[in-house]
Amino acid sequence: MTDYAAAREAMVDRQVRPADVTLYPIIAAMLAVPREAFVPDARRPVAYLGEHVPLAPGRVLLDPRVFAKLLDALDVGTGDLVLDLGCGLGYSTAVLARMADAVVAVEPDPEMAAEAERLLGQHSVDNAVVQAGPLEAGVAEHGPFDVVILEGGIELLPPAIEEQLKVGGRIAAIFMQGAGGQARLGLRTPQGITWRRIFDATAPVLPGFAAVKAFEF
Repeated sequence: MTDYAAAREAMVDRQVRPADVTLYPIIAAMLAVPREAFVPDARRPVAYLGEHVPLAPGRVLLDPRVFAKLLDALDVGTGDLVLDLGCGLGYSTAVLARMADAVVAVEPDPEMAAEAERLLGQHSVDNAVVQAGPLEAGVAEHGPFDVVILEGGIELLPPAIEEQLKVGGRIAAIFMQGAGGQARLGLRTPQGITWRRIFDATAPVLPGFAAVKAFEF
């Protein structure tokens, strides 16, 4: 029988800390949230490996190192309102809820959204909500947000998401170009978002965030 508590400690000690992620709120949240509870039952044995965990076709739970480094760059604080796009079964939302004031998660798969809501309730996460709907639309009625995080790859950022980020707010996403990609941190200014590279990473492109392919004769 797998000792998930030991696996969780090993994940933090062997994957997260060596990636130069040492902020206490991130370490504490990732030690507290049972990652294995937020993946399909068949994937529980691989929940703590250093790789993305498949959730559904084209959808993954980001690997612990990548997720932790995104959180580190975003520097989520106790007063922040966070928009978590592509929350899957709710792991990222549960971690963020321990660091932020409140989290609004969006999941396009209605079955996964319902299961995420159930799991968050089961694990007493009471400062987060999950909404089923298109990721590219966000949830304007709950914004604007201090922090936006995308739980997968993107090729472009829809205007609606940019508009829901406060001026001075932070956003993190993995920008994909072909087989390669890089995680970037964006800062919203009155003129728009300014981006900077933070590290190389890849992930499947989230629904609604693929570039429109030009028609070729």
